[in-house]
Amino acid sequence: MVTPRISYAHLLAEPNPKHVDSLLKFFEKGCSKRGTGGFGVEIEHLPVHNADDTAVSYYEPNGIETLLKRIAPYYDGSKEYWENGHLVGLGRKGLSVSLEPGGQIETSIGVLHEPQELNALYGEFRSQVDPIVEELGFRLVHYGYQPKSSFADIPVNPKDRYDAMTDYLGRVGEFGPCMMRCSASTQVSIDYVDEADSIAKMRVGTAIGPILAWFFRNSPYFEGKLNTYPLLRQRMWDFLDFQRTNVIPGLFDPRFGWEDYARDVLCTPLMFADLTHTPEAVDAGATGKELHRVAFRENAGEVYPDRELNDYEINHIISTHFNEVRLKNFIELRHWDSLPVERAERLTEIIASLFYVPANRIRLESYFDGLREEDVFEAKANLQAHGREAAPYGQPLDFWREFLGLEGLLDDIPGDPKHPEVFQG
Repeated sequence: MVTPRISYAHLLAEPNPKHVDSLLKFFEKGCSKRGTGGFGVEIEHLPVHNADDTAVSYYEPNGIETLLKRIAPYYDGSKEYWENGHLVGLGRKGLSVSLEPGGQIETSIGVLHEPQELNALYGEFRSQVDPIVEELGFRLVHYGYQPKSSFADIPVNPKDRYDAMTDYLGRVGEFGPCMMRCSASTQVSIDYVDEADSIAKMRVGTAIGPILAWFFRNSPYFEGKLNTYPLLRQRMWDFLDFQRTNVIPGLFDPRFGWEDYARDVLCTPLMFADLTHTPEAVDAGATGKELHRVAFRENAGEVYPDRELNDYEINHIISTHFNEVRLKNFIELRHWDSLPVERAERLTEIIASLFYVPANRIRLESYFDGLREEDVFEAKANLQAHGREAAPYGQPLDFWREFLGLEGLLDDIPGDPKHPEVFQG
């Protein structure tokens, strides 16, 4: 293990060594469970009323709760997830359905071994859900942000964690409630074989992510008006809460390793504590809001017992960080707006080519050798400032289109007012 770097988080608190070891073992398990070539894909959907394109809420008659109950027979009854007496998630082999704070419906698909498998599994989901949502008077659309509704018009779903998140994110940054209630994304997860492989992929993913975000942007609207931000999703996350978003601190330091990442996430305030799978809290009789509470200043060592952490606790701690590339026991690439499945499949094909074809990996790693965090910040700012005329890392977008194998991609947002299918599902 390399000597840990010094970061601002380490100056604030020293993590519990047992917790650090827990995360290192968790990352190591990712190596033993996977070879190379697997994918996970998450596509979030915005439910909107057919009548006026406003957001559908969880609680309204014929809303999201009704939809989940109607599609439940297609799923494994042992994988239903309930909270506060409400159905909030479903699962079956190869696909799960869950909810984001504003009622966004997320499908998690995988593990896939070929990008083309996505279309079949996702198509099965839509063939089951679309007739039901049509009966209920709404549809699921693919945009990075609600087309008509404001965050202020959308209540959070009945998960206790989202009340705690609202308490926290409503007080920091600029876009917390907007992100929670109105945004939707596409994420692609890839595997790794060892520590060095994972760090190399995280660096490359962080470097090229903003460029791919430009070519796969899909947010024509923001707060009921035309969106003026070239990359709305990036703008929201960059100005959300800097201690848990943007580039992982120290990632491009040659000494960076798993221990550095573990120490960073363990030292950062949790935002909110999830004790639902902490036996000490459950056995003590804690319930409801006590198991999900705001943790403005408390880090993992101040919330969880002095022992090795279980997998649920580890996943929660890491999930309170929203870096554009996130390490669990797989690597999440999190840059993209919600995409129709055809574009999501194309994105997955590109990710497969760049990360799983050795010649392409070598070419990318060589090109970005010596890259600094500051260079990534500059590239992102360049895209936001100049749009189509941007030159991230000193190269025009036409260069990146060829270099990253993006030939044939539209340079307009599908659904832009220039197109007739403005509210296409």
